[in-house]
Amino acid sequence: MDRRQFIKTAGIAAGTTLLAKVEATPMNTPSNKRKKIVVLTGSPRRNGNTNHLAMRLIQGAEEAGHEVFRFDCARQNILTCRACNACGMDGDCVLKDDFVKLRPHLLSADLVAFVTPMYYFGFSAQLKRVVDRFYSLNGRLKGASKEAVLLMAYANTAPEEAEPIISHYKALLSYLGWQDRGMVVAPGMWPVGAVNDTTYSQKAYELGKSL
Repeated sequence: MDRRQFIKTAGIAAGTTLLAKVEATPMNTPSNKRKKIVVLTGSPRRNGNTNHLAMRLIQGAEEAGHEVFRFDCARQNILTCRACNACGMDGDCVLKDDFVKLRPHLLSADLVAFVTPMYYFGFSAQLKRVVDRFYSLNGRLKGASKEAVLLMAYANTAPEEAEPIISHYKALLSYLGWQDRGMVVAPGMWPVGAVNDTTYSQKAYELGKSL
């Protein structure tokens, strides 16, 4: 698929009906399969709310017997995609940075967790840089039998403000053909540690256990 078709497909998916209630989706029935899980975190705050949610998800997943690889996007040297198309959407990237450490884990993963704070109504730039670099693996990621989850926190409490991130997540999964396994969206999380000891922390843990 070329770049124009990629943009067209993602744009159509983004226009689909959004969830009316975004606090958290129902958890799924646990699977008996031991899965390889990649957790992509997008917050630069080591003790931030979404990093806490990631930790709780990982705790639940590991207790369920899954193998987890955590990639903290803000702690890695990730360059922005140059749109040079040298990879042909299915090859080696010309950029030599820390994305090379993530590539094999993405390809072998059964499930990818996207974990991000809201930055101006979208994914954090740190996470978005990594997602943009999926382009070089597009031929092997698209249509692969993978699952995904979304963990997100934001300062305000208006559900409509979470819609852009949810829409982006759903459009991405629609394009890639991946299955959504659940979302934990935590509103009203402004200071560091606000999400600790909340129902959202517990839901992240339970989501990890359910995978």
